[in-house]
Amino acid sequence: MLKRAFDFSAALVGLVLLAPLLLALALWIKLDSPGPVLFRQERVGRGGRLFRIHKFRTMVHDPAGSGLSLTVGQDARITRAGRFLRRYRLDELPQLIDVLRGQMSLVGPRPEVPRYVALYPEHLRDKLLSVRPGLTDPASLAHLDESERLGRASDPERTYVEEILPAKLRLSAQYVDHARLATDVRVLWRTLCRVWAGR
Repeated sequence: MLKRAFDFSAALVGLVLLAPLLLALALWIKLDSPGPVLFRQERVGRGGRLFRIHKFRTMVHDPAGSGLSLTVGQDARITRAGRFLRRYRLDELPQLIDVLRGQMSLVGPRPEVPRYVALYPEHLRDKLLSVRPGLTDPASLAHLDESERLGRASDPERTYVEEILPAKLRLSAQYVDHARLATDVRVLWRTLCRVWAGR
């Protein structure tokens, strides 16, 4: 209950204070490349329920969804605005809406697409889906170089499924086991420091 109250209050304050920045970024995205400002994608949330996550669009508009679902290295699909947004993780800011709606938390295991959730070991799947997914978590911080690593892989999909995903799941499970409001505050602070550094 305390965590939800903290999430709701922080997301509401964040959306109000960041409104000018959000509007400026939305205008930049619109002018930079054709397509919608927001990118919506189906993810798996708490209890296995599906929801649509909100992000600022950072790639060229692809209505057919024909591209690779992973972002790999210097992906040619990323727009000029998108590179800046991704570097400072500003593309994640619209997820404050998802936090406000109760579909996400500020801190929690990052929500995955159904195809990858289907690969979770059963005991970890139940644990990770017992909490709301988050904007950030220790696993995300430990794998900030994920895109670059995949860019160096001969088979990015296999590298993600066999190496990166299992490592992230272990870290996320550890977070769930020891999650406290104080833990969330520390993770948020670490995230802000990394974002400020552009890493």
